[in-house]
Amino acid sequence: MSNLVNVVAGSAKRQDMLHSKQADAIFEALCSGDIVSGRGLNQESTLKIEGDTRWGSHHSTIVSLINTFSSVVTLLEDLNVDSDKKFEAKVLLDAMQNFNFIFSLHLMKTILGITNDLSKALQRKDQDIVNAMKLITVCKERLQLMRDEDWDSMLSEVSSFFINMQLLELNNRFKETNTELLLSVAFLSPIDSFSAFDKDKLIRFSRFYPRDFSPTQLVLLEDQLLNYIADVRSSNEFLDLKGIVDLAVKMVETKKDIMYPLVYLLLTLELLLPVATTTVERVFSAIKIVKNRLRNRMGDEWMNDILICYIERFIFDLIGDATIMNMFQKMRTRRGQTYQLHICSEFYVVT
Repeated sequence: MSNLVNVVAGSAKRQDMLHSKQADAIFEALCSGDIVSGRGLNQESTLKIEGDTRWGSHHSTIVSLINTFSSVVTLLEDLNVDSDKKFEAKVLLDAMQNFNFIFSLHLMKTILGITNDLSKALQRKDQDIVNAMKLITVCKERLQLMRDEDWDSMLSEVSSFFINMQLLELNNRFKETNTELLLSVAFLSPIDSFSAFDKDKLIRFSRFYPRDFSPTQLVLLEDQLLNYIADVRSSNEFLDLKGIVDLAVKMVETKKDIMYPLVYLLLTLELLLPVATTTVERVFSAIKIVKNRLRNRMGDEWMNDILICYIERFIFDLIGDATIMNMFQKMRTRRGQTYQLHICSEFYVVT
């Protein structure tokens, strides 16, 4: 908790980032109807700093973390990409998404919640010994009750929180637009005589590409889709196709890509979509490996060169040592070619 507070709330800039993310989360929840608006509701909150000598502050910090958990995780993900706290953010992010951490978080929230009133009572200057002793008895009874009977409800609460966290991550990675784009691939599928064909949804899909489809072309596309589906459903060449890849090949073979150019463009975009999505994910994963804590100051050009070699390493593995050394020699005139070749070979092996 101390490390988390130092990273997340250790500077005014990161506190502002957390406030912004919490405000965005509240706005999305209000729009989806998960929470309601009203006077005094959904107040701005942040991660509270705990004190070394006040147990009540630990309880407040834990409660504030639970309330802002999703925003804190999102902030750590941003810090993990590019910041001076990249290494700390990576460690905290891995720890926070572990079930053991979430269980400990809720366990300590319950225990410190039981003893919170007692802690505040013992910190007052005017001590009320009678009430303080009564609170001690109440705390003992509640802790014993928790030990004997409340474990099932505790596990249920932790499991629910953990599941909600996983759902949040899925929602962040697969937003409504991304999901709609990926699902639209099925609407041109030739399986079962193009049973999944949906003109309106394909028109909606094309609107995501305004550079490829002008307003005039969108109007033309609607009529072209109707002509296209009537044509392919009545053609024997398109009966046994297994997917949109086979469909694209068959359209080229039958020259229907020329007859229906807008439909073929739509098909091309749908073929590129899964590849583009996967490639982007691969690139972001590679950045986390290549630009790590020890190499976080490399320039963009040098990082791009390394990323290409890393991402396409299966292609680069096919290039022999002699080819690399010859290319290295041809870059410019060098003295002692034999010595240079020896040094180059050692450098390549080390790399």
